[in-house]
Amino acid sequence: MQITITARHFELTKAIRDHVENSCLKVKKYFDHIITVHVTLALENSRNICEISLHASKFSLQSEAEEMDMYQSIDNALDKMEVQIKKLKDKVTDHQKKALKDQFDDFSRASLIHINGTNKSRKTLKTKRVVPETLSVQEALDKVDFIKDEYLIFKNVETDRINVLVRKDDEHFKLFEP
Repeated sequence: MQITITARHFELTKAIRDHVENSCLKVKKYFDHIITVHVTLALENSRNICEISLHASKFSLQSEAEEMDMYQSIDNALDKMEVQIKKLKDKVTDHQKKALKDQFDDFSRASLIHINGTNKSRKTLKTKRVVPETLSVQEALDKVDFIKDEYLIFKNVETDRINVLVRKDDEHFKLFEP
């Protein structure tokens, strides 16, 4: 991440420069794909103005704050930037989760993997990937009656963990909670 600091109408001190750089590095913990941060500090009629422009991999964000103290204006502008970055990160991660959910909706994939490719000792591994639904135990019991498989993998609402419900016979089931 490259940090550029521009000072208008006043002399930029080392203390202000260090404060800006340390504060900008704190923003990086929220979003890893930040390329450049440009901070413009201005002194106009005893008002301290801080403008921050952030360029990430696909996005550009801007924030501005105006205070009587330069350090406070830097902190306020960075707080506004953090809010924007958190919102952007939530938007990106939600979008990726939706894409994954749409991709695997009612879909399981089986793949055959050959381990130790020599002809003498060949083992075949079958992998089935499923996207678990969020259900309660009662909903899972109701749903397992309508599916043809002997098991149902679901995310338990109460515990927020992955559970497996296995049908032993028509009246008995076994619930696995890791």
